[in-house]
Amino acid sequence: MVGHTVHAICSKKQASEKVRTAIHDFEGDQTYSEKPGHNFQLNATFDEINENDYDALVIPGGRAPEYIRLNQRVLEIVRHFAERNKPIAAICHGAQLLAAANVLDGKRCSAYPACSPDVTLAGGHYVELPVDEAFADGNLITAPAWPAHPRWLAEFLKVLGTKIEHAELVAV
Repeated sequence: MVGHTVHAICSKKQASEKVRTAIHDFEGDQTYSEKPGHNFQLNATFDEINENDYDALVIPGGRAPEYIRLNQRVLEIVRHFAERNKPIAAICHGAQLLAAANVLDGKRCSAYPACSPDVTLAGGHYVELPVDEAFADGNLITAPAWPAHPRWLAEFLKVLGTKIEHAELVAV
């Protein structure tokens, strides 16, 4: 992504395998609806990576955090990034993983509203935001749901120090 190497990883899956994703949509019901997403190809495993080699961590939303927070290796990786104040971007249900890793104490963050108790019980301060906004507390970038992707990623790239330059087009 814009010059950064990205490794996509899932518990109990190998590099080159695919995982199904789901799209959560907001259609006026009490909570989100879920539709089939993409089959997303993985390119690494939790066991083979060395977290010291990475500058930042992205935690997806949806059901993934609920699932991967049960993996002790994943919790170690999250703690590594938090303890070293490396950038962490978490969206939607990503707060469940941050809470399980016990890295939210004293932090302010957003999440899908149903995850607000997880944030509070983990010692964090839940920040209520519109669904398309993002929030930065130092190197922790969070957002409530996928409509915030543009703001969330922009804030994350800012924390990473990523410069995006636009070349001027000249007609010939």
